[in-house]
Amino acid sequence: MDTERRIKTIKRFIERMPSLPTSVTKVLEICNRPDTSPNDLNRVISLDPVLTGQVMKLINSAYYALPNRITSLTRAIIMLGINTVKNLALATSVLSTFRDRIACRRMTMDDFWAHSLGVGVIAKTLAQITGVTAAEQETYFVAGLLHDLGKIPLANKFPGEYDQVVETVGSNGASLVECEQKVFGVDHLHVGGMIAGKWRLNHDMQAAITGHCLECGDVSDHTVAIMVALADYLAVRFDIGAAGNREIEDKVLIAALGRISIRPDKLEGLRSKVEQEIERARDFLKIAGRED
Repeated sequence: MDTERRIKTIKRFIERMPSLPTSVTKVLEICNRPDTSPNDLNRVISLDPVLTGQVMKLINSAYYALPNRITSLTRAIIMLGINTVKNLALATSVLSTFRDRIACRRMTMDDFWAHSLGVGVIAKTLAQITGVTAAEQETYFVAGLLHDLGKIPLANKFPGEYDQVVETVGSNGASLVECEQKVFGVDHLHVGGMIAGKWRLNHDMQAAITGHCLECGDVSDHTVAIMVALADYLAVRFDIGAAGNREIEDKVLIAALGRISIRPDKLEGLRSKVEQEIERARDFLKIAGRED
């Protein structure tokens, strides 16, 4: 199959993907208004029983480990924060769309989501280290969780060839993106951008999805994208899941840390902290519909 036909196949896959639910679109729209209140969000979410249930499950889950059970949706929104509720709604919709969409031997769906979860947790932890407010940290978590969406159409439509791509990563110093471009004529950053465009994801999410390739130098200047790029390759180093990536040289990692003003010594103890956080974050994936 030639490059043009491959790209058409990928475009058809994305075109046939469902749009974000109306309730989620409305939540994203409302949350982007500077004057949005918890009551505004409550009115929209309460019309969607599934989303209401997910918000209530999350606030009462081990992910937040609150001492007392919350029974009011408005109270849950206040305690979670508008930004967190927005990200939960987005993640829930996206993860449910992509259940069981990979059939590769060298990158299984379980390995893919384990890696994605690790990237989300590490990105959020790096955000904490750099002083990002608690209200904004969930943006880094969800951006990390969704950063590799572009791999799913490639691995779904061309599983055998994607296995070959993963096998050749690292040969002659080639990155995953370079191997994808050679085989498909397009890479997962570009495909991810097509998905982000279809769903009209905000600038933070689009930047993370399209600009996180640290090993080939294709990283956006956007802070969320840099943080996710770092988290991506720390997840590889920590051997959390697998998504076809290879390790990068220390000098590349150190240079990227410098872009967000993190000294390498700040990463000491990060692995053990991340492993603990991943166990808590699994609740997020269960609630969002990724794990049973």
